Amino acid sequence: MKRPSPLTLYALATYAFLHLPLAILTLFSFNRSRFTIWTGWSLTWYRTAFRDTQLAEATANSLAIAIAATVAATALGTLCAYGLWKRRSPLIASGLYLSLVTPEIVMGIALLAFFQFVLRFLDIRPGMHTVILTHIMFSIAYVVIVVSARLRTFDPALEEAALDLGATPWTAFRTVTLPLLLPAVAAGALLAFALSFDDYVITSLVAGVDSETLPMVIYAIARRGANPVVNAISSLVICALGLMILVAERLRRA
Repeated sequence: MKRPSPLTLYALATYAFLHLPLAILTLFSFNRSRFTIWTGWSLTWYRTAFRDTQLAEATANSLAIAIAATVAATALGTLCAYGLWKRRSPLIASGLYLSLVTPEIVMGIALLAFFQFVLRFLDIRPGMHTVILTHIMFSIAYVVIVVSARLRTFDPALEEAALDLGATPWTAFRTVTLPLLLPAVAAGALLAFALSFDDYVITSLVAGVDSETLPMVIYAIARRGANPVVNAISSLVICALGLMILVAERLRRA
């Protein structure tokens, strides 16, 4: 048998380092015991998680926020990518990466200060609206990057032909360009949804008392001590978001 190359072993070790903790967490979500001592298979903690009203409310909040943020970020990000593709502005395009490299704690504190300054004059308290606006803001850059990657392989002659045949710029974009961009748009939307649903640091800083999300509840439960319910709900989130990322990657390559 052919011996694996050092590069293959390195790749396997890297994947094990990244995913082995997640696999152990998922395994112990089926453990009958409350502690990290295996005593047998059980679905007790999944049943407990589904009966928890706090988790159900937090999940509903996370879904509502993620859906609203995804719709807005996908629409704005797609138009932004199209505009950058048409105008070719390297400075503005490079500025999009600033939100990707800025630490979440820094971005969260900056947004908290901004909302406190603005909402004080409007006499509005932080809540779902501030969380949705925040998620739209940091999700747009990811949508722009994904759609821009698709536009780099787009042939401008297709759109120019539609314009020569009498179509307006909007009609050419809607009937020619957008259908060809749909796989990238869908991939960007799935990525934005996963990022929004999974965010904790920024959300915890800008959320109000009525906008507690699922990651915030999971973190609060974990801080009170070992709780297998956290393993169960975390395993469900990992599987759901992992599937979405795989679909997004497949669409991006389409």
